[in-house]
This record gives sequence, structure tokens and C-alpha cells, in this order.
Amino acid sequence: MIELLRTNDLVLISRIEALLAEHEIDVLVADQYMSVMEGSLGFLPRRILIGRDDLGRVRMALHSAGLLDELSNG
Repeated sequence: MIELLRTNDLVLISRIEALLAEHEIDVLVADQYMSVMEGSLGFLPRRILIGRDDLGRVRMALHSAGLLDELSNG
């Protein structure tokens, strides 16, 4: 798995999860339960991970949705 995005923006995470689910692309949101450990302060970003083989499809889906600029590596 590779990191697609690292952010504290829960709305963006939900949008990307929904978008990729529409395209039947598996996603793992890592560190989402770390808020329990940090006291829900929101300073630990969550990471969206995808399979390396899905990167091309993910980039196309994000581009179509106008979200390509949100990627960690552009």
C-alpha cells in the first residue's frame, strides 16, 4: 500500500473515500483511531492508503472530481 494523502480534514477524507468506493477502489484510512490516544485534539493527521496497482485509476478519479491537487505528491 502507498500513501495517497495525509490530512486532518475529515470532510476531504470522507469525500475521497466515497469517490473511490464509487470506482470500486479499496481504501484504508490509517490513524483514524489515534484521536482517542491524542485526546481528540486533531493534530495527528489521518492517512489514506491505496494499493500501488490502483494509483492510475485513483489519479483519474480524483482528477475527474477536481481533487487531484490534494494528493501528497501531486
